[in-house]
Amino acid sequence: MHILVATDAQWVLDEVRAALGTPETSFVVCVDGRDVATAIKQRTPDLAVLDLQCGSMGAMAVTMDLRLDHSGGRVPHVPVLILLDRVADVHLARRSGAQGWLVKPLDSLRLRRAADALVAGESWHEGVPLEV
Repeated sequence: MHILVATDAQWVLDEVRAALGTPETSFVVCVDGRDVATAIKQRTPDLAVLDLQCGSMGAMAVTMDLRLDHSGGRVPHVPVLILLDRVADVHLARRSGAQGWLVKPLDSLRLRRAADALVAGESWHEGVPLEV
């Protein structure tokens, strides 16, 4: 599996690598969201993990740009997992078109479950009321 991680926080990168790293997993890291589209054009990842705040272009803007580029045929579809700072940020993730999001603090089990779901074509949402 190939995973793109966009974050400027070393602890976030460490958490993601610890949770998702295997001998078969490769990572590309973007410390600025503006570099994500270029990295995807160079090698399409199976999953993009985007920190909500990353350099000068955060996860919401990156995800919206990726969706626009995909609809225009400029980049392939890539499942996006956004790492939110708080539950109040859920509306941002929802509006961006991300397939999934987690609310920090992170832990390996939740990261692994969310990543597996997105790679399998499913979604993963935290901080959203359950429908009855």
